[in-house]
Formats: sequence, C-alpha cells, structure tokens
Amino acid sequence: MIVSRVQSFTLAMAGAVLLAPTALPAVAASPAAAAPQPRTEPVTRRAASVTAAELLAGVRDCTPVSRGLYRTDHGSRATVPVCGTHDAVFWKADMDIDCDGRPGSRCNARTDPYFSAATAFAQSDGRPLSSERLPFVVVPAPSAVWDYRAHGVRGGSVAAVVYGDRVRYGVVGDTGPAGIIGEASYAMAETLGIDPDPHGGGAPSGVTYIVFRDSRVTPIEDHGAAVAAGERLARRFVDGG
Repeated sequence: MIVSRVQSFTLAMAGAVLLAPTALPAVAASPAAAAPQPRTEPVTRRAASVTAAELLAGVRDCTPVSRGLYRTDHGSRATVPVCGTHDAVFWKADMDIDCDGRPGSRCNARTDPYFSAATAFAQSDGRPLSSERLPFVVVPAPSAVWDYRAHGVRGGSVAAVVYGDRVRYGVVGDTGPAGIIGEASYAMAETLGIDPDPHGGGAPSGVTYIVFRDSRVTPIEDHGAAVAAGERLARRFVDGG
C-alpha cells in the first residue's frame, strides 16, 4: 500500500537521523599552546684576554735566577738579569731580529748578513723553523750565567712577549750567543709592530719576555696551539694560580 510505504520511509529516515554521529564544535587552540617555545641555550663566557698591564704587574719585581747579567748587544754593558717566579722566568731587554732558519723571501743570506739556515730546535718534520712565519723567542745558549734547561725551559716552551700595550704569544724556538739576551723571530717582531728588518730593525728597549716553566707546544710549529696555551698560562700567572 502507498500509506505503508510512506510510513516505512518515514521511519527509516528517522532511524538514520538518530544513528548519524553528532559533530562536535572545533576547539580553538590557545595562543600559549600554539606559540613556539623559546630555546634555552647555555650561557658561556670567554675569559677576557690578559692585558699588557696585567702581565707587567706580575713581573714588576725581580728575583734573579741567573748567576750574572747579560748584555743586550755586543760591546754593551751587562745589565739584564733573568728573573724567576714559581711559574715563569722573564727578562726585560731590547729586541734584535732573528731571521735564521728555513730561508724565505724575507729571511735569507741576501737580507741578513748574519743569516744561518739552522735553528736550535726543529719542527716536526725535522726542518728548521721559519723565523719569518713562526713567532718565537730566542734564549741565550747555556752558560755559567744561566742554563735555561735547569729552569723548566726547552724548545717549544710557551712564551709571552709584551711591547707597549701589545701581548703576543709564541714559543722558544732558537738559542743565541751565551752572553747576550733580547732576541725574537721576524714574525714575532712583526706581530708586535716592531720593525722586523734583520738589518737595522728591532727595538732598542722596552720589551718584556716571559717564558712559562714546564710548558710545551707540540708540534712546535703549531702557532694556534701556542696562542691558546699562552692565553691560559698568562691568565693563571696574573691570577696567582
């Protein structure tokens, strides 16, 4: 019958409505939940570099470790002692230019009348150091006045050199005449703003050399390692630790 069909259809539609899932209204995300959380990074602070004034204050007083005095040049009076503390030895002198070692465009027999193709200490491959590339200082050859080896100093020992307001780091790289003190490589002079010309360059006075006892850079030609070790040792030196 038509009526029965209409009733059946109506009942079926009602059942479908009752069985259909009810959609829930969307819940808006809170701004706090949606916003990206800031990253928390660890705060690291690099220790301030040691100043020239700090280092000079640490070597103001001299307790001599040498048995006598050194000349700064041939023919000059002997006036310079080597001084010592628990952590370092130091002296205050001029700066003569050491251009010895592996020949280069600036250090060779033509540019330096006293040029020698050797250095007392060699780099890791056995060749002499390059004075025009590697900042290093020169210590007097062992003598009755002072033997650097007896005070924790050797090839590759870490050195700080102060001139004016500049501090530069390097290594012990060569030995010089037994009675003279105050010499550094072409490269060391250049970094300090001193004329590095081996024939007439250098500084007449005002240079302080500090060598840290029982320190060593390996390989000796690794200047970056010398700077890193120098900064650390200089900080310990001035802080008294």
